[in-house]
Amino acid sequence: MLGSSALWAGKPTSLSPASLLHLLPTVSIVSADLLPPEVCSLLNPAAIYANNEISLSDVEVYGFDYDYTLAQYADALHPEIFNAARDILIEHYKYPEGIRKYDYNPSFAIRGLHYDIQKSLLMKIDAFHYVQLGTAYRGLQPVPDEEVVDLYGGTQHIPLYQMSGFYGKGPSIKQFMDIFSLPEMALLSCVVDHFLGHGLEFDQAHLYKDVTDAIRDVHVKGLMYQWIERDMEKYILRGEETFAVLGRLAAHGKQLFLITNSPFSFVDKGMRHMVGPDWRQLFDVVIVQADKPSFFTDRRKPFRKLDEMGSLQWDRITSLEKGKIYRQGNLFDFLRLTEWRGPRVLYFGDHLYSDLADLMLRHGWRTGAIIPELEREIRIINTEQYMHSLTWQQALTGLLERMQTYEDAESRQVLAAWVKERQELRCVTKALFNAQFGSIFRTFHNPTYFSRRLVRFSDLYMASLSCLLNYRVDFTFYPRRTPLQHEAPLWMDQLCTGCMKTPFLGDMAHIR
Repeated sequence: MLGSSALWAGKPTSLSPASLLHLLPTVSIVSADLLPPEVCSLLNPAAIYANNEISLSDVEVYGFDYDYTLAQYADALHPEIFNAARDILIEHYKYPEGIRKYDYNPSFAIRGLHYDIQKSLLMKIDAFHYVQLGTAYRGLQPVPDEEVVDLYGGTQHIPLYQMSGFYGKGPSIKQFMDIFSLPEMALLSCVVDHFLGHGLEFDQAHLYKDVTDAIRDVHVKGLMYQWIERDMEKYILRGEETFAVLGRLAAHGKQLFLITNSPFSFVDKGMRHMVGPDWRQLFDVVIVQADKPSFFTDRRKPFRKLDEMGSLQWDRITSLEKGKIYRQGNLFDFLRLTEWRGPRVLYFGDHLYSDLADLMLRHGWRTGAIIPELEREIRIINTEQYMHSLTWQQALTGLLERMQTYEDAESRQVLAAWVKERQELRCVTKALFNAQFGSIFRTFHNPTYFSRRLVRFSDLYMASLSCLLNYRVDFTFYPRRTPLQHEAPLWMDQLCTGCMKTPFLGDMAHIR
């Protein structure tokens, strides 16, 4: 490539941005050749990814949540939740009939977004508490970047420590962390859209509470349970794989337990569907209606035993017996009765706060996060379009960093063009994942707030529990050594793709 040694080598160059301008068409075309075909299939959607080194040979006890962990649900459940909660708002909370015209849009929101209750603002925040510009919505309409900055006193930074608690539940800002929150965000946005579109005055806090209460009613009244129980083939996914995971662990002498917030009758029907009528024989302890995350922090609630019909018993619990069902309780009594402590316990769940945070931070258990969105995001990352876009973004970033010292007018004009092109590429890459909010794991460059919590609260993460079937029960997971900024040479991002034609690769080969 003409001038490539001067352009790409990590050394000083006498070429100014203006003199490089004529090379850009050539560079842009050749960027497609930076990626050999095999690079676009590097990531395996069925793999398990490690944040922390963990050997399964050290794990003696496996624990599981139920919803979205043992039982994976089809996306067809979300419009049912949306429609039922929408109708509850209209019929019980007397909201305008016009809201009924809204249908669930599965492509609108992603998990991990924050909602500013007083500003009616749904937005994506990065690991440093900054709003990603272009991802703030009021109702179904995007809010201009300038307005977002003005709303927060001239900055993109959100003081979450003042506005939201550890579990992301407010009082001023709420984070939507579980998969069930997708229809909640969609309904909240539709209701706000209707009120704004019709010029109706409303109290933001009241509207937010009514919507969340309507969504809660769908669960509390058992509507969701009824839909799933009526058609388990439609709503429950990967049931045979769940059975295979549990059977394999039990066959290797591992102890298994279940802690879920769902009621026994619902869990029993689902487990019978996936595993069979003797499913309880696989588990050493089964706890339902546990009331997580309070289960992990509140010592006051005792365990209650349920009989075969699901009725509460009154006897005092002095041990947790295999094959029996227990309700409520607390983790402190659980630890005392089982003596399952520390890193020999590995617990899987889908909610980073309610399932995993306290177990890792307070009790030293190993944790595994089930992130169904991971499968789709990896398939997007493996596409040539994503790889080419990311590679050229990195190239432009390097050019901007090195050439920013040139002050002549022509060079400044070229730099401005590169800034514009880089931003356009970022927006294109974002839209590959979700047109409104982008990837669940990244803002344009930084990790999202969700992603940072994922790294903090989980040793392992995967798309589904079935990923365990791809590994031996004594497998050791080693996290990749991701360089700190002061350790990394320029373009380390491209090193990680394995692209043998990547700029600087020859100069940096010795680092490996």
